[in-house]
Amino acid sequence: MSQRLEGKVAVITGIGSGMGRAAALLFAAEGARVVGCDVDGESCRSAVALIRDAGGDAVALQPCDPSEPNEADALIDLAIASYGSIDVVYNNAASVRFAPIEDMTVEMWRHTMKGELDIVFNVCKAAWGYLKQRGGSIINCGSVSGKMAYEVLPALAHSAGKGGVIAMTRQLAMEGGKHGIRVNSISPGLVKTGATTSLMDDPNWFGPMKRKLMLNGRVGTPEDIAFCALYLASDEAGWVTGADFAIDGGTTAW
Repeated sequence: MSQRLEGKVAVITGIGSGMGRAAALLFAAEGARVVGCDVDGESCRSAVALIRDAGGDAVALQPCDPSEPNEADALIDLAIASYGSIDVVYNNAASVRFAPIEDMTVEMWRHTMKGELDIVFNVCKAAWGYLKQRGGSIINCGSVSGKMAYEVLPALAHSAGKGGVIAMTRQLAMEGGKHGIRVNSISPGLVKTGATTSLMDDPNWFGPMKRKLMLNGRVGTPEDIAFCALYLASDEAGWVTGADFAIDGGTTAW
C-alpha cells in the first residue's frame, strides 16, 4: 500500500460488516489510525482484530449506536483519548425500514429518519470542534435512492433520509470551508452485502435492479465504495468539497 492516509486519525461508523468494514481495512492498510464502532459488538471486535493482525492500528467502541447523541459523543471521546485528534469522519452506518407508503408506519418512518439523518448529525456535531482545529474531511454515505426511485424498492423513508444526507453534506461543506473542513458524500448503487445478497436471489427483484447497471450488470462491492472514500479522506482530494460521488455502475446516468 502507498500509505495515502499515513498519520491520519479516521473515525468510521459501522465497521462490523459491508462497506464500513471494507473502508476500515483499507484505511488502516493505507496508514490511518482507525476509530470504529458498530451496534454488533462481536463483528466490530472482529474488524479491529483483522486490522491489528495485519499490522494496523485501531480501536473501537462496541456496541455503539451513533443515532443516540451520547453514544456519538462517546465515540469521538474515544478517538481523542486514544489518538489526540481527528482528521477524517466517515459516516457509513445507517438503519432503515423499507415499505410503501400504505404500509409505512410512523414508527418505521421515525426509525429511518433517526437511523439515516440523526446518525450523521450526531457524529458531525460531536467531531466538529476538533475538526475546526486543523481542518479535515467528512464523508457521508448517501445513496442513489436519494436521487431516483426504483420500482421494486419501497424506499420512501430511505429516499427521504439519503436525500437529506446529500443536502446536509452541501450545507456542512459551506459551513466548514472557512475552517478547512471538506465535506462530501458518496452515493452507492446496488452493492452486494449481507443485507442485499438474499434479495439478489429473487429474479423479480434483481432483474429490474440489474437493468440499471451499465457495466454488464455488474453489482458493486464494498471495496468499490471504500476506494472512493479513501480518495476523499486523502490529501489528494484537497480541493474537493460539497460534492456527491455516484459510485453506482452508471445507475443514475440514465
